[in-house]
Amino acid sequence: MQSLKIIVDNRERNLIMHEELSNLGVLIDFAQLPVGDYIISDRTCIERKTVPDFEKSIMDSRLFDQVKRLAASFGKPILLIEGDDADFRLSDNVILGTILKLYYDFNIQVIRSKDPVHTAVILAKVAEREQTMDSREPRLIGEKRAFSEYERRVMLLSMLPGIGPMLAKRLLEHFGSIKSVMNASEEELCEVEKIGKKKAATLYALINEGR
Repeated sequence: MQSLKIIVDNRERNLIMHEELSNLGVLIDFAQLPVGDYIISDRTCIERKTVPDFEKSIMDSRLFDQVKRLAASFGKPILLIEGDDADFRLSDNVILGTILKLYYDFNIQVIRSKDPVHTAVILAKVAEREQTMDSREPRLIGEKRAFSEYERRVMLLSMLPGIGPMLAKRLLEHFGSIKSVMNASEEELCEVEKIGKKKAATLYALINEGR
């Protein structure tokens, strides 16, 4: 079976979601997308917003400009709203009115997700429908190039708090892979240039939290 693939905007840095996508067998390519956050196929792109960002984009009118460009670029655009119903602060009438406007005026389908893990499952399911059932592949529009595999690994490691691109490169050069970084001990992390005992302890605790 051919692996599923999603092109992800390089500003969309939710490590939990990306890790879950990898666990689901989805290959991730990072690129600077002109519109949307996740390109699923040549006709489907998903804009992801948490509930607070969704409401803020309504109030500052940013939402409708974004979805207008999304709808102009893809035949089946989707807005994914992530968060619990209890997170909403605007009235039900405002939220419902906005969702109806998105559908009737912009042909935007709205999907709800409860958290980043649930979002990853939804993305994988949409990719499976588009790529496996309908044989439609993700395609980057415009002139922006996709990131190389090495750049993608650097991007993923850079999502960890306190790890910038330069330190991510040093970690990859030292350990050879993200998996080896994740399995490293505090002592092994200390061997990397610019990582002292304090940073190594913090990074080790962060990586191993919940294991």
